[in-house]
Amino acid sequence: MNPYEVLGIKPGASQDEIKSAYRKLVKQYHPDQYVDNPLKDLAEKKLAEVNQAYEMLKNNSGTSSSSYNSSSNNSYTNGESYSSDTAQYAEIRRMIQSGNNIAAETRLNSISNRNAEWHFLYGMVMLNKGWFDAAINNLETACRMDPNNFEYRQNLNNLRMRARSYTNTYRTTGGNANAFDCCINLWCLDSICECMGGDLIGCC
Repeated sequence: MNPYEVLGIKPGASQDEIKSAYRKLVKQYHPDQYVDNPLKDLAEKKLAEVNQAYEMLKNNSGTSSSSYNSSSNNSYTNGESYSSDTAQYAEIRRMIQSGNNIAAETRLNSISNRNAEWHFLYGMVMLNKGWFDAAINNLETACRMDPNNFEYRQNLNNLRMRARSYTNTYRTTGGNANAFDCCINLWCLDSICECMGGDLIGCC
């Protein structure tokens, strides 16, 4: 396991950066947030992984990432060759977070190895473009390829819930749900952005 990848920080990060990333992830995956939630088991696995990564780094922040076996399988990659493409996918994530979806889509289309991370990020681009069917299809593919990835499944569940909510409201209003459509899209995008480290709506 590469603890830097688990905590989402750069190799050689300072103790303050390690602690900050750890606290953020503990808050995100804390069991209290997943009572009676189908993602409870995945959250517990992810939290255990985060704790293990923190233990590995809290007193060894100067250790190079090459000291860890980045090719080993763990619950985050589930056998995917994520580590070899980390830099490229991290750049694409930054493009999506900054709203540069055209560049992100172009970069994704240039990648031939379409693994779980590829489908997840492509789904995010499709969501930002308003293509919800394509977004759901790609997120479902990402979850099938990496079923233990908490981020993928959480975003898929969020999108499905909002799609169901929109469909039910649309049917009961006879199709006059333009204002609701706008609201639900913003809500969904804000949830996705927060999962990826950004924040579309500052007050939410």
